[in-house]
Amino acid sequence: MKVSPGNNHFFTMMAAFGLYSSRPCLSFAPAVLSSMTRPAAVSATRRFADVVATETTSAAAPTPTKKKIRTRRILSGVQPTGSLHLGNYLGAIKQWVEFQNTGKFAAAENLDGEDLNSKDDEKAKKDETVEVVNENFFCVVDLHAITVPQDPGELEESTLASAALYIAAGIDPTKSKIFVQSHVSAHSELAWLLNCATPMNWLERMIQYKDKAKKAAAAGGSNAESVGVGLFTYPVLMAADILLYQADRVPVGEDQRQHLELARDIVRRFNNEYCKGNAYKKRCKKAKVPSYPAFTEPEAMIVKAGGARVMSLTDGTNKMSKSDPADGSRINVLDPPKVIRDKIKRCKTDSLPGVEWDNPERPEATNLLNIYLAVQPDRTKEDILEEVKDMKWGDFKPVLAEAVVAHLEPIQKRYAEVRADEEYLRGVLKEGADAADEIAERTLKAAKVAMGFAVPK
Repeated sequence: MKVSPGNNHFFTMMAAFGLYSSRPCLSFAPAVLSSMTRPAAVSATRRFADVVATETTSAAAPTPTKKKIRTRRILSGVQPTGSLHLGNYLGAIKQWVEFQNTGKFAAAENLDGEDLNSKDDEKAKKDETVEVVNENFFCVVDLHAITVPQDPGELEESTLASAALYIAAGIDPTKSKIFVQSHVSAHSELAWLLNCATPMNWLERMIQYKDKAKKAAAAGGSNAESVGVGLFTYPVLMAADILLYQADRVPVGEDQRQHLELARDIVRRFNNEYCKGNAYKKRCKKAKVPSYPAFTEPEAMIVKAGGARVMSLTDGTNKMSKSDPADGSRINVLDPPKVIRDKIKRCKTDSLPGVEWDNPERPEATNLLNIYLAVQPDRTKEDILEEVKDMKWGDFKPVLAEAVVAHLEPIQKRYAEVRADEEYLRGVLKEGADAADEIAERTLKAAKVAMGFAVPK
């Protein structure tokens, strides 16, 4: 990493746990020794010599190597628009909880398709002197939400509801920091700096912008005019989110792969343009900031949700989405049990017999089975196939509905508790924002120094 809290953390933890080494010492009582008969004294002397020899041998043995602590930051977030749905939960939040508690995602790969869990295991075996400690930051990305028009009367509640759902789903504020993106002003400020350093043609290649702009234009009327500059430049804001925290890895879905690649390109361009040469080192020295490059190049973690993306209930070829005007296309995490049962009862299926997995001609069947597997993490694919092999859709849908209801019930109960205690919720967000701001401001200052700004002292 470019920041260096790792070593400081190492020494602090040593002090906290009293991990000090001291030289072994021997003591004996000479008065007792002198009162003995000579043979006994000789025997005692020999015994003492044996003890000394044993202790010397022990002292000469190599002491265990103290592990160095390397801090690895993980950052991710979800937009607060509308209600979080099953795809958000299974594809993102549930994966964050697993990473928070185990340090690993069930299935994650980098941009080259390499399995990151296996890669990490191999690295740990090669260097047993380093212990990796994760710092987790999970934010509600409300600045991203306003790239399309939002109802001002609903945005605040959506933001707080999303944060409460993070906690209800298992994000533990004692293990991870939860904050609202707009509560850390460095996000907006760094986004502007990076906008000024990013070529426009890089953004013109972004597929998501083209798709959303096309949908808005197709809708006609005022919608065509609602395609704002923010929608075009929001990948730069996403890059700012990542780079502020010097994140080593960023867990994202497959649809965000292109944006991660853009963030990496921006890092290389910025560091090459502004973070080289003696003039840069002089600026850093004057501002009292380290003279290494301003940003860490992040590695993408393409996270697989139960092995597949969660798709729409009305079209198994499209991702489940909050922006879909049809509420029946998604299961919202806070949907009451009756609503969940009705949505699954009416969801699109095919007319072919039986329930089948991974048949490209039957995307809805695969999607529903993926959901069934994801809400029952203790079961295997083979186990489920054995259960459903003789079922018809009329048999399977009620079983699926009950599994989803059972999985979401404790989350909904915990959500109600957290959302009812607004003082606690806002306290968690304030603590998270303070922790995030401390790191973000250091990075922002480094970026300003690199670009030549007159930073306040």
